[in-house]
Amino acid sequence: MKKILSIVLIIIFTSNTSSAKNIKEAYFAGGCFWCVEEFFEETKGVEEVISGYSGGNTENPSYKEVTYGDTGHFEAAKITYDADIISYKKLLNLYWQNIDPFDSAGQFCDKGLSYRSVVFYKTKIEKDEIKNSITGIEKKFKGKKVVTFIKKFEKFYRAEDYHQDYYQENFMNYLLYKKACGRAQTLKNIWNN
Repeated sequence: MKKILSIVLIIIFTSNTSSAKNIKEAYFAGGCFWCVEEFFEETKGVEEVISGYSGGNTENPSYKEVTYGDTGHFEAAKITYDADIISYKKLLNLYWQNIDPFDSAGQFCDKGLSYRSVVFYKTKIEKDEIKNSITGIEKKFKGKKVVTFIKKFEKFYRAEDYHQDYYQENFMNYLLYKKACGRAQTLKNIWNN
């Protein structure tokens, strides 16, 4: 009987610990949050991506306030990920490959402060990872300076529901927008050369 009980306890303990995830959050702004949401959601180890606003002072801002007002917020994405499957460093590398880190006016066809690129950090380790990755990019692209902001994460506000999963819910409109912005070609020109 003791042997059977031990086996049952081992099975229960193993099943409880093996399903545990090492869930963390990261925050990135890379122009239009629809595009940021798309490339992160397609990444193994990413549990959820939410479009929203971060970096400013206005509480619970609306899209209109962020885009046309003086909130100080950026269109951003909250990335919930399993750190046992994908590291922060890999998320950061993926982020760089999907933005133009040299554009100080915004990203692609979206211009203005709310569309600037920003990496938000929560810990000193994340801040160091960001700085090291910027150094690496600037070494690779001699003579070019990365203009992406590095900001301490304070607060994130979820964007309106119609922005969530926009690339899936409004697939054709999204593809037309992305093509008109020249996003794919710009990224190819930067990162494939």
